[in-house]
Amino acid sequence: MKPEENYIEINKQSWNNKTAAHIQSGFYDLPGFLAGNSSLNPIELQLLGDIQGKSILHLQCHFGQDTLSLGRMGAKVTGVDLSDKAIEQARLLAKQTKVDANFICCDIYDLPNHLSGQFDLVFTSYGTIGWLPDLDRWAKLISNYLKPNGRFVFVEFHPVVWMFDDQFEKIAYNYFNVGAIVETETGTYADREAKISQKFVCWNHSLSEVINSLIQNKLEINSLDEFDYSPYNCFSNTVEFEPKKFRIKHLDDMTPMVYSLVATKKP
Repeated sequence: MKPEENYIEINKQSWNNKTAAHIQSGFYDLPGFLAGNSSLNPIELQLLGDIQGKSILHLQCHFGQDTLSLGRMGAKVTGVDLSDKAIEQARLLAKQTKVDANFICCDIYDLPNHLSGQFDLVFTSYGTIGWLPDLDRWAKLISNYLKPNGRFVFVEFHPVVWMFDDQFEKIAYNYFNVGAIVETETGTYADREAKISQKFVCWNHSLSEVINSLIQNKLEINSLDEFDYSPYNCFSNTVEFEPKKFRIKHLDDMTPMVYSLVATKKP
């Protein structure tokens, strides 16, 4: 069996393997989060606006910090993730923070078998769609879970970033989705010294693939913005040129690193 045919099990094991290291990492700053810090960044906070009383479905939520940060802002939140270890931790954090949140463990393509209803807003961010082979199914899922005139808020690493090798010295990958990328990593973006190793399967998705999948599933694009920095220090050879703004040192501001998108479900 080819790895891409068994990608869900491979990636579930990969994220289960990483979760313990992430919980302990300075990257995720769990003590600060438990003390009341939000894990959300200015980019998504500006797009989200006032979410008091809104119902939000958060896709690929990892161990729930962003989901619970949305809950702290007054939203009614449901988080979904493939990793049972991550969801176990998310439920524990919900108890610790006393935030009323619903967490579901499943592959998001299988979500209709676990969750019904519609939401005011669907949210997903930073390193999510690369784990999904089929963006048409992804967009259809988002559309089906949105109420008429509901909003989809999306922030993601720019596809140009994924063209480079790990050191950002040369072009190593195709910008377009030409099939599964199967690799093994040691450590993790949150702790490069972590004594763990995991295999994973991912896909590159161009901007046109993302946008057309949404348009073709009854979502109207309201805004698309690109940013010349990442709010996370999760790449190699970075420099922090302003607080919580990171660029690849030798590329400066010449490449996009993150993009954001807002779309509305057509009535």
